[in-house]
Amino acid sequence: MSGHEPGVPSGGGVPDRRPRLILDIERVLGVRARQAITADFLFDPAAPLVVSVEFVAEAGPRVRWRIGRDLLQEGLSSMSGLGDVRVWPAAPQSGATVRMQLASGDMAALFELPLPPLAAWLAHTYELVPAGQELADVDWDVTAADLLGPRAHSD
Repeated sequence: MSGHEPGVPSGGGVPDRRPRLILDIERVLGVRARQAITADFLFDPAAPLVVSVEFVAEAGPRVRWRIGRDLLQEGLSSMSGLGDVRVWPAAPQSGATVRMQLASGDMAALFELPLPPLAAWLAHTYELVPAGQELADVDWDVTAADLLGPRAHSD
């Protein structure tokens, strides 16, 4: 498993305002069976509560999940998540890998990810949008109007 430097586009140069992390990870299929997968993490400061992750298997479909940034951060050091997404350290004493389980309906997939590049990348996202500031720039009047939508008028 490997990773690229957080926040730096693959061509090098200036850090991106939408940092991306590409990791070579493994899908755990059984005790001794694993499948190589690429995970492409993307953070958009305009939507800072979530991280988009696209999973790509060789000769397989691309699958995109949106995962809570805080859930990922908490999962680096302890069990995190209760529903479709769970993240936890694989071996807390080694600090080398994190496990992520994704479930949908009666299907589930377990992945193992390298912890150091994921932790560094997440730290970079928190430099861009600090914890607790994710909703600081929300215009609540506009948001409420969007949620309510056009009102039906009765005569």
